[in-house]
Amino acid sequence: MGTELESKDILVTGGAGFIGSDLANELAVDNEVRVVDDGYLGIQENLRDEVEFHELSVLDGDLPTKVDIVFHLAALSSYAKHESDPCRGARVNVEGFVNTIEQAREDGCSMVVYASTASVYGDRTTPTSEGTEVTASTGFEASMLARERYAEYFANHYGMDMAGIRLFSVYQGYQTTEVREKGYANVVAQFADDIAHGRSPVLYGNGEQTHDFTHIKDVVRGLVTAAENELLGVYNVGTGRSVSLNDLVELIGAELEMDAEPEYIENPIRRGAYVRNATADYSKIRAETGWEPQIPLEEGLARVCSQYESGNGSRRGHR
Repeated sequence: MGTELESKDILVTGGAGFIGSDLANELAVDNEVRVVDDGYLGIQENLRDEVEFHELSVLDGDLPTKVDIVFHLAALSSYAKHESDPCRGARVNVEGFVNTIEQAREDGCSMVVYASTASVYGDRTTPTSEGTEVTASTGFEASMLARERYAEYFANHYGMDMAGIRLFSVYQGYQTTEVREKGYANVVAQFADDIAHGRSPVLYGNGEQTHDFTHIKDVVRGLVTAAENELLGVYNVGTGRSVSLNDLVELIGAELEMDAEPEYIENPIRRGAYVRNATADYSKIRAETGWEPQIPLEEGLARVCSQYESGNGSRRGHR
């Protein structure tokens, strides 16, 4: 990918998980990178040997925050994770954020890039900009909005550069940590694994809900770009293209050269808490930094499905 960040001391919280490990490994090529992760879902084996790993919670004292830049990705990062224990979700997502940033501030760090979520926009059928009205329909969304408000406080009161990245549907194939978390993994990884192994991917409702699927490499570039440009405020990182789950299953089936017959079930998520449609308007970050997505969905799906090729290059289960 390449990055202009060089010879920096960097902390990535939640850095052994899905997005965090990819970010930490990329940054470690040209920087000194420390990772904090409590092992809830992330594991050290996801990280390059040169990444300094600390098995700590963002709620702990004495975090390794004497750095130039903090990438704060640690969170209970979904509706299901948060609702299983709302009090713990609030502590990790909000108190953990404040605890980490306050320690970083005291140690002289002034640049923080943190993860937020596009689900605060609710159900939108057109591309959504950062100026769109937001709402908290779930505890997870409430915690992310609280995080954004505390970031505003740190920026206004202490002059810190606080860049919040509202993520859409980030995907990659199954990695070590995602095999472990399974039910929480991105739907692209779940669907590809199901189809490759002859299982029916499970879709809620009629499968016509649409999402902006953004490859993890583009997300990592967005996070790094925010730090390079010392952005302030909240920014969408997505592709500007939405695809239905039905079409996603068809695209993955075509890539794997396998039949894919979904199983449709009633949506188990309570009404109002499920975002059916979302598409990013990423014009703000593009205007300020030039960032744009570089990996079209079809190319990203090819990368995901490539792990199911056998040794001679043929697809697993070729029909």
